[in-house]
Amino acid sequence: MAVMDSLWLPRSTCGTDCLPEPTARVVPRLIVLKRIVVTGAVLLFAALSVPVLALLPQRQLVHAQRGLARAVLAGLGIKHSASGRIPQSGALLVANHVSWLDVIVILAHAPARLLAKREVRAWPLIGRLAATLGTVFVDRSRPKTLPATVAEVSRNIAAGGVVAVFPEGTTWCGRMGGTFRPAMFQAAVDAGVPVVPVRLTFAQAGVVSTVAAFIGDETLLVSLKRVLAARDLSISLRAHPKLHPAPCDRQTHPRRVLARAASAVVAT
Repeated sequence: MAVMDSLWLPRSTCGTDCLPEPTARVVPRLIVLKRIVVTGAVLLFAALSVPVLALLPQRQLVHAQRGLARAVLAGLGIKHSASGRIPQSGALLVANHVSWLDVIVILAHAPARLLAKREVRAWPLIGRLAATLGTVFVDRSRPKTLPATVAEVSRNIAAGGVVAVFPEGTTWCGRMGGTFRPAMFQAAVDAGVPVVPVRLTFAQAGVVSTVAAFIGDETLLVSLKRVLAARDLSISLRAHPKLHPAPCDRQTHPRRVLARAASAVVAT
C-alpha cells in the first residue's frame, strides 16, 4: 500500500498482508453467535446506563468503566492481564496502538481518561459512552486545535488524573510499530508529571498474533468480525517504569526526549 505520512496524520506501513488467513485459528459459528449476544447485551446496558454514569463521582466512575471494559472483553472471549506499576494518579500513559481493543484493555486495568480521534464520538453506542467517561477528543483535520487539546490533557493530569494516549498516531499490526510523536508529551512537561510507557501485546495461544489489528482502510465492522471469530485471543498490558520530564532549557526539547525514550522502551 502507498504510505502517505505527515506530522499530524501519520500512515502505517502495515496493510492487509499483515493479517492472518481468514480461516486461521477461528471458533465455531455457535461461539461467535454467543459472543455477539453477550457483547451486544453489555454494550446496550452500558448505553442505557449513561445517564447514571454521568452522575457518578470520579472514583465510582472508574470502578464502573473498569467493570464494563472487563465485561466487554469477557463477552468477546478475550483473556487479558497486566503487569508492572500502572499509574493511579497524575501521569501520562503512552501506549503502542494496534486495535480498537487497546482502549478497552487499558480501561480494564487503568483509571484513565483517553485521548481519541474525533470520529470515535460518532460511533454508535461507543461514542456516547466514551464522552460520558471523559474521553478527550482530538480533531486531526484541524492542526490548529492541537495546543488546546494538549492544554486540556495537561490540566487533567496536573489535577491528579491519568490520561492515556497513543503517540504513534495510527494503528500498526503489533509485530511492528511506529515512532512516538512528541506533541502530547508536552502535556506531561507542562504539568510536571511522569510519563508511563505501556506495551500492549496480542497473542493467540501464546503466540504473537495480528488478528486484532485494525489497519489500512478496513472498517470497524470487518475488524470486529475477525475478533469475534478469533480463537484463544489474549492481550497483555505491561507498564514500564516512569519517565520524568527533564528541566527545560534552550538547548533541549523535553517532549522530544521523552517521546524517543518512551518509544524505545515500548519497542523492546
